[in-house]
Amino acid sequence: MNPWRLRLLTQLEALGTVRAVAAAAHLSPSSVSQQLAVLEKETSTQLLERTGRRIRLTSAGLILAQRARVILDHMDAVEAELRGFGEEPSGLVRLGAFQSVMHTMAVPAMTRLARTYPHLDVQLLELEPHDSVHALRAGDADLVITTTDFGEQQLGPDLDLVPLATDPILLVLPPDHPAAERGPADLAAFADEPWALDIPQSYMANLALRLCRQAQFEPRAVSRFSNYMLALELVEAGHAVTLLPGLAVEAGRYHVATRELAVPVTRTITAATRGGAPARAAVRVVLDALGAGAGARTCAEGDA
Repeated sequence: MNPWRLRLLTQLEALGTVRAVAAAAHLSPSSVSQQLAVLEKETSTQLLERTGRRIRLTSAGLILAQRARVILDHMDAVEAELRGFGEEPSGLVRLGAFQSVMHTMAVPAMTRLARTYPHLDVQLLELEPHDSVHALRAGDADLVITTTDFGEQQLGPDLDLVPLATDPILLVLPPDHPAAERGPADLAAFADEPWALDIPQSYMANLALRLCRQAQFEPRAVSRFSNYMLALELVEAGHAVTLLPGLAVEAGRYHVATRELAVPVTRTITAATRGGAPARAAVRVVLDALGAGAGARTCAEGDA
């Protein structure tokens, strides 16, 4: 079996359509279909079936795609080990991370690694938590920072998880808001406030809507931003309130007030790699740098 064709099969399982696989592999859809047909001949097994205008994997195709991912990861690891005899970790590592951990975890780790491993290239990819897991499984990222909370992720045994930190969800208010200096916040008391929300169907937008609805109200959105900095600027100017992760609210950078929630909500920030094979050395050192940075941050917050 040709490893390249196996990789196309794993991408079809992850992405769902031949057109999506073709776009990811920079091929035409007909070329992808032809290569998958050759793979069927190589295995003497029906791997694909047509339903209407779409192609999906048969039971045998699903099994082969799952086994192929393990095989391909093993091959990548072996190749990396052979290249790395007597050498420092090197090459490209694609690290997917969501916005609030970019400047607090991913960029500091990248900075430390650049000093220690000059031949290591870390490519940062901004990905929502639910998107990052798909990218990891599809082979479009080598390592991702995601979250295991709120049931929106399907994190199965095919992934290796390393907890990095916990992060509280905070109510963020203008500095002169009448409720700015009070204790933990009951969201129901803010039902009539204007709200700054993330873009629809994003992780934080879904979480904010869920928490507001649990408090028996529908938030009145006066803005939709995909950038936490814009939301913080709007709150700082007194035009809205919002819910943000603690990591997104940098101390001293914005003149805003934060309150913990009366019913505390936290998220567990987790690094994930594909399971089934030992991570190559370059991925391991990036994972170690993320863990060391998260530990140092926890200690600093504890001392504060």
